[in-house]
Amino acid sequence: MISLNQVEKTFQDTTVLKGVSLSIKDGEIYGIIGQSGAGKSTLLRCINGLEPFDSGEIFVDDVPLSKQDKKSLRNIQKGMGMIFQGFNLLERLNVYQNIALPMRFWGMDTKGEAAKKKIMELVSLVGLSDKLRAFPRELSGGQKQRVAIARALVLDPKFLLCDEATSALDPEITKGILSLLQEINKEMGITIIVVTHQMEVVKQICERVAFLSHGKVLSEGKPELLFVRPEEKEIKDFLREGSERLPEYGINIQLFFNGDNNMEPTVTMMARALDIDFSICWARLDDFRKSVYGSLIINVAPHDRDKVIEFLENRGVMWEVLE
Repeated sequence: MISLNQVEKTFQDTTVLKGVSLSIKDGEIYGIIGQSGAGKSTLLRCINGLEPFDSGEIFVDDVPLSKQDKKSLRNIQKGMGMIFQGFNLLERLNVYQNIALPMRFWGMDTKGEAAKKKIMELVSLVGLSDKLRAFPRELSGGQKQRVAIARALVLDPKFLLCDEATSALDPEITKGILSLLQEINKEMGITIIVVTHQMEVVKQICERVAFLSHGKVLSEGKPELLFVRPEEKEIKDFLREGSERLPEYGINIQLFFNGDNNMEPTVTMMARALDIDFSICWARLDDFRKSVYGSLIINVAPHDRDKVIEFLENRGVMWEVLE
């Protein structure tokens, strides 16, 4: 659906994107994550044609963006709805008028029955039927973002691009917005691209994710596999993974739970089967789209090391000895 091949972008003397290559499948929710300054928002603006790139290529439905004239590029942009962190609603317009705004920009009739029906359906979808004539100053942050989502959908886009869309919202409201995005993806089949630095967003809705660091794609794949057992130091630092206060005595072993084996009482089974004592030093379990993934670190006596590893391997549990 969307593919990038060796995309580079430089502002003055600073290279923001350095040979970025990735692919986004039709109908998926795809996350672009990384620290501030990693190039996430710039990458999103390149995808929707708001920002020109210096080299490489971006394809949307097999159409290369760089080879389009302004009119053709605008038609491609028409199929991309945008949602921003700051909502970008016009204060002098009410909810109905804000949602209808893209129609006005494209010279479409906003007062006809078809337009009214479309807007009313979207207002109902985002749960704001009782706020139709309200102005932005009368809405909460979550309600403003729901208006922005309805506005982004009014032109029936194939893609929904979200730039830190939940960063200004509290955790409970964020869950509601993410559930709405999942509903839109499922019911309308719209491909959603999410730029975020919030792990909760990735865990709840993203099917695949690209981790950006200093303008490069460090890793790409399923978030539960990318973040449960990260190999790159940048990802570990981003996640603040692990504990800095592990015992300096004995052997520290990290166990990984990948969704298939997380319901088994592996630790207590091991204690009974091997008749050994050990300490649990650190643990983290997270929900990734209704499946639980995570890891824990145990400390065992040196003479128990080999039989613990043998037990874990026989149970199919991934493990790693921490030096």
